[in-house]
Amino acid sequence: MLIRHLSHGEDFRLNRCPGSVGHYNVALIVSRFGKRSPAPEMVIRSLAEATRKVIVAHGARSANALGLTRQVPVRLIFLTSGRSRVLYLGKTEIVIKHAPKWQMILGDSFAGEAIRALAWMGPLHSHESAAKLKKLLPLSEWQALQSTRSLLPAWMAKLI
Repeated sequence: MLIRHLSHGEDFRLNRCPGSVGHYNVALIVSRFGKRSPAPEMVIRSLAEATRKVIVAHGARSANALGLTRQVPVRLIFLTSGRSRVLYLGKTEIVIKHAPKWQMILGDSFAGEAIRALAWMGPLHSHESAAKLKKLLPLSEWQALQSTRSLLPAWMAKLI
């Protein structure tokens, strides 16, 4: 597992926000170019396994990944079914925000990313995006998205 609670050999410290108690130790990755910390996404995936909580990309990152916007998020923000927290991987700040259950319904699937992207865009800017998503998503993912309509906000359910 990437995240360890005890130090064994060489590792890198993943700190919680200043003022909180505790830290995690993260194994360094050794390559032919030297030692480096792992990618934040790997740390988040390992943290999700360790805490048994769903942790997924923020709606802005999902919208960019699906091609709904050209804006590239600069901050590393993730959504979780657990509590909010801020972690520091060296000088990199990783923000994990608690999100409502309806944004976590489909987890890390394409349909789940579509829900979070539409939520991030809001009701005023998501009409074109919903049409684009229908063409972009595989039929099985679109059907999974439609099956959750009763759990989504009214404005989003109408779009789907």
